[in-house]
Amino acid sequence: MTTAAIEVAGLTKRFGETRAIDGIDLRVEEGEAFGFLGPNGAGKTTTIRAILGLLKPTSGRTSVHGHDSWSKPVEVHRLVGTLPGNFRYDDTLTGRQLLLHVARLRGASADDIAHGEQLADRLHADLTRPLGDLSRGNHQKIGLVQAMFHRPKVLLLDEPTSGLDPLMQDLFIDLVHEARDGGATVFLSSHNLTEVERTCRRVAIIRGGKVVTTDEVSELADRALRHVRVAFDDDVPRGELEQLPGATDLAIRGKQATFRIAGELDALTALLSRHHVHDLVVEHASLDELFRSFYENESEPAAVSATPGGEARTDA
Repeated sequence: MTTAAIEVAGLTKRFGETRAIDGIDLRVEEGEAFGFLGPNGAGKTTTIRAILGLLKPTSGRTSVHGHDSWSKPVEVHRLVGTLPGNFRYDDTLTGRQLLLHVARLRGASADDIAHGEQLADRLHADLTRPLGDLSRGNHQKIGLVQAMFHRPKVLLLDEPTSGLDPLMQDLFIDLVHEARDGGATVFLSSHNLTEVERTCRRVAIIRGGKVVTTDEVSELADRALRHVRVAFDDDVPRGELEQLPGATDLAIRGKQATFRIAGELDALTALLSRHHVHDLVVEHASLDELFRSFYENESEPAAVSATPGGEARTDA
């Protein structure tokens, strides 16, 4: 088996009595764009900090291209470009000063720096102003530039479009596609389902510190609820629809019925074959609805800070 770009095996992290992440297993292949979905407090940022070697696992391990994150952080950071959640840096630095500072730390080339300038132009990011004077969205643009300018083998992006307007979100999608097409691996942690749906082939959903499912986005969509709208030539067979396995939220208006249905459609097909149907529309639920279905009627634990009570390195 080839070495994974990112591997997480049995990862558990406790902060005191609180278990922030619990036995997480993930494998992200080289050149893959992988989505990591969950609400605030689910364990996304803690997982990323462990992958970066900034947090020592309570148990389990993480690696990047075969390098153990905790024991070989220098090797890991040489391969990675990262945008932390709530990206912050010295507010007195201008965007250009930050870019040059990160370039020196990484031993980046003049070509890399020029690429950073081009990224800033595309994002309409002002490199001349101090970071402390920038709006949240413009601050985030600088964060994207410093993560991507050196064309790293692995991109770890935590809520990357936070604060960006819709046009810039679309441009971010383009940048992810370009990075992936250039051979980079992209690990995208987000609760923005649209950007994950548009960029990633596979996705893991995390809830309460545990991964509840990992699958291709297309497969998850197939498992999700479908929205059905059917118009009958005659009266709607209410009784049959109410007994239809997997059907919920039935609404009838005149000779038209709308409802949601989960699972296989064999029973629905058999029902419709017994009646004269004027029109039929079946739509897949969005990834957003699928995501919400994993959290429906679930109480989430409070958000956990990934700093006190555990061994950690400081961000560089």
